[in-house]
Amino acid sequence: MRLSHKVPHGRLTAVLMVALSLALASCGSISRPDIEPAQVQASARTVLDPFRFAGNDEAAGQAFLSAWRTEREALDADGLTALAVSGGGANGAYGAGVLVGWTEAGDRPVFDLVTGVSTGALISPFAFLGPTWDHSLTAAYRDEDVSRLTSGGWGALSRPSLYSDRSLRALVGKYVDPALLRAIAAEHSKGRRLLVATTNLDAQATVLWDMGAIAAAGQAPGQEATAVALFRNVLVASASIPGVFPPVMMQLDDTGTGLAEMHVDGGVSTPFVLAPATLTLWTPEGVMRPRDLYVIINGEVEPRRALTKGATLPILMRSFDTLSKSDLRAHLIAAVAFANRNDARLRYAAIPTALGADSLAFDAESMRRLFEAGRAAGATGAAFAEIIPDVPPSPAP
Repeated sequence: MRLSHKVPHGRLTAVLMVALSLALASCGSISRPDIEPAQVQASARTVLDPFRFAGNDEAAGQAFLSAWRTEREALDADGLTALAVSGGGANGAYGAGVLVGWTEAGDRPVFDLVTGVSTGALISPFAFLGPTWDHSLTAAYRDEDVSRLTSGGWGALSRPSLYSDRSLRALVGKYVDPALLRAIAAEHSKGRRLLVATTNLDAQATVLWDMGAIAAAGQAPGQEATAVALFRNVLVASASIPGVFPPVMMQLDDTGTGLAEMHVDGGVSTPFVLAPATLTLWTPEGVMRPRDLYVIINGEVEPRRALTKGATLPILMRSFDTLSKSDLRAHLIAAVAFANRNDARLRYAAIPTALGADSLAFDAESMRRLFEAGRAAGATGAAFAEIIPDVPPSPAP
């Protein structure tokens, strides 16, 4: 694939059903205190601080990386292999299939860093734990309960979304249990990291959650249930498309009675994460030097030609899809620039346009088809491609 450097930057909205929600915007709501923006203290310490940092907070990002570097040096690690898994709703079945097929191919790496956004957040724990958890990843994306995620709609009369998050929470709860957290905590102790992105609407910022740190905290006596609950909450928040599923309110104190932040789909603020936004010009060295970078995009990157119908909803949906692809391409360009600057190799996998993927098609047949297509591509080595940036020709002597 050859990307032009002239692709405009955009911001992925992830509000695919916004037109349907606008008419009912004043109906269902979440009660919140009437506080002026200046009264919200961004610097106030919270019980969540040990497990997260904002993507636009350079000092916090550097502190996370510094602590990680110290740990990796003590473990005598050498270089980083990273995987970023994007959002994409039901299209996550393709990315899950790619990982399972990659295992079958026999050359799937052990990733030092795995990050996930939205449906990629749901995939990321299994991608982090490796091939021995492929059975759980396969089960999750073939689970009949997935088809119920968008059932019982038109609830915006009583809540701020078309659908309840009851089915999403039940699905996450089925696969995220103490055993999963124990396994993640064990890998975290080896100097590996698992990060999940949500969007803090109050701060208009991407928040990166250190899921291994949450899992490790859960191994302390009496902390297991609290850690499992927070781990599940973060995954649900990252996958909560605004207007489709309700936001997740993150309590900032132990009592649950104080101020809470409103978190939604990580894809609202970023399609995928390879490095915090403030560190895109970062040049890591030594144990933090990137070697192989992979991105699984649970969606299409290439344009798909179609005649757009001249009605409000088709125009909005087509516009959001176009914005999403432009944003993905812009992030891929930034990622390949980061890789080139650090002599790393970057490869990406995306859904071929010929498959006609639909991010809201949660029916079992559509997801099975995408999963099998991803598995076939992963097993044959056809899933990943390298990005070759357009380089202006050198001036003639």
